[in-house]
Amino acid sequence: MTVSERPEGLSAYIAVTAAYWAFMLTDGALRMLVLLHFNTLGFSPVQLAYLFLLYEVAGIVTNLSAGWIAARFGLTATLYAGLGIQVAALLALAQLDPGWGVGASVVFVMAVQGASGVAKDLAKMSSKSAVKLLAPASGDGLFRWVALLTGSKNAVKGLGFLLGAGLLATLGFVGAVLGMAAVLAAILLAVGIAMPPGLPRGRKGAKFAEVFSKSANVNWLSAARVTLFGARDVWFVVGLPVYFTAVLSDGSPEGNRTAFFLIGGFMALWIILYGAVQASAPRLLRAATRPQAALVRDARLWAAGLALIPAGLTLAALSAPGPSAGLTATLVAGLLAFGAVFAVNSALHSYLILAFTRAERVTMDVGFYYMANAAGRLLGTLLSGLTYQAGGLPLMLATATVLLVTSALTATRLRAG
Repeated sequence: MTVSERPEGLSAYIAVTAAYWAFMLTDGALRMLVLLHFNTLGFSPVQLAYLFLLYEVAGIVTNLSAGWIAARFGLTATLYAGLGIQVAALLALAQLDPGWGVGASVVFVMAVQGASGVAKDLAKMSSKSAVKLLAPASGDGLFRWVALLTGSKNAVKGLGFLLGAGLLATLGFVGAVLGMAAVLAAILLAVGIAMPPGLPRGRKGAKFAEVFSKSANVNWLSAARVTLFGARDVWFVVGLPVYFTAVLSDGSPEGNRTAFFLIGGFMALWIILYGAVQASAPRLLRAATRPQAALVRDARLWAAGLALIPAGLTLAALSAPGPSAGLTATLVAGLLAFGAVFAVNSALHSYLILAFTRAERVTMDVGFYYMANAAGRLLGTLLSGLTYQAGGLPLMLATATVLLVTSALTATRLRAG
């Protein structure tokens, strides 16, 4: 009897999912808190991007080593470590002194965000790897379980964006991060007590060199993931929230609070839509009745189709004389459509990495793949600040288009296993 066929397999999946939900709620809230708080303090788009750079760099390093750590010490150990480090990061961020200069504030927040990046990728790698080991082996069980985990996670993260904006407007920065730290610590304790058996405990002979995959499919999929997520974050992380703040706020405290709720609401709606479509991807793609080769082909076609959306938005931004209600409405509609199509792309990638890997290598290959994911977010985060400051919306959206075309071309190298 396999792990997924034992009753405790489903219980372990539920516990892992609950822990991941709790983490991603605070992760989304923290990102919105930091972005909106420091934007109101007058940080430039490039300075805002710097705040998140170490978060993404930490993700690259963490994912490269997390697969080996999980193989050596077990998936529950890395999951608990991710939750614990996030609690410590939130407590540290509450110590930020408003009297510090810009340079000291940037360095401090970068360091704390780096710790949060380590935490996020430990939790993500643990949760995604667990699906490979716990999901039913027959039919489209693997695709359904990974799509449900990832889709629900993104919906929860979307609520986190709204929660972060709301907490900032009501409790202030320090009160918000301390409240989240207390709730996450309680959830960590509860999950630690309730976690059933069912996940591997690790093997002493695991070697670090094993994290580098020899599978061409894993390597090409990881490369496609870099530019796919770079294309999302190039507008998502800095450029769009800064644009919306400029359009929606008059600079007064009341105007800022209104803008916080509106921006947080849109970002939450975007992520929730993204998560809902992602969870529905197996049904949308008819994965239960189609061979892997067809799904590999879909990974190329959906990436190419996604590139058309920022291309159209680039033309709209170039033709507009400046920020306006019409341009803002076009952006909102276009980026919601982007979220839906992006969700299918992301769900396909998340399924394919688990389909391409073997059970004995799952933590290694998933860690390597999410290292590429973090590299894409790093690329997108850096380009988000640079392109918006250098060329505004048109350059930012054109850059997203180029990255998506690159992702589609890279996906042509994938082959059905």
